[in-house]
Amino acid sequence: MATRAETEGRHHAGGAVYYCQGATFKMSDPHSSPSHMNASHPVPHEVEILLVEDNPSDVELTLRALKARNLANQVFVARDGVEALDLFFGDGHHPLREIGVVPRVVLLDLKLPKIDGLEVLSRLKKDERTKNIPVVVLTSSREEPDIARAYHLGANSYIVKPVDFEAFARAVSEVGLYWLLLNEPPQ
Repeated sequence: MATRAETEGRHHAGGAVYYCQGATFKMSDPHSSPSHMNASHPVPHEVEILLVEDNPSDVELTLRALKARNLANQVFVARDGVEALDLFFGDGHHPLREIGVVPRVVLLDLKLPKIDGLEVLSRLKKDERTKNIPVVVLTSSREEPDIARAYHLGANSYIVKPVDFEAFARAVSEVGLYWLLLNEPPQ
């Protein structure tokens, strides 16, 4: 399985993948250097998916599953709860926030470093600017208290990650198909 460094440097055909690393990000594109952005490779104003996941293997599997269904056009990966919240509410400069990027759906793991997924969910759903963004909890936790709390805090869906790769890929691609193609968000 790919390491975090390998995943960050890999180009995913069919779209850009953005990675949050503190206050900077990298754009995986075969025509650009991973250490900078330039005017010939602008960032789109709509990131379709914000994937909040700290496990590099799960990031890679999720991206592969989305790519298989042509749903990986624009994915931003936050490696912990702080990075995810910084995109929306951070005080410092964040290149995606500064140009008005807002994801169409958030895929959120619960077991995250720094700030856990339930706290991220709570903050997103309490804020007027983000409360209507669909949040799909995609986690390994089958614990009833986690499920109940996630729905109480406003999760739009709760999916337990299957252990089997094929089942995991199927679950992720079906989530992507529903939230990106079938769901009609409020205007």
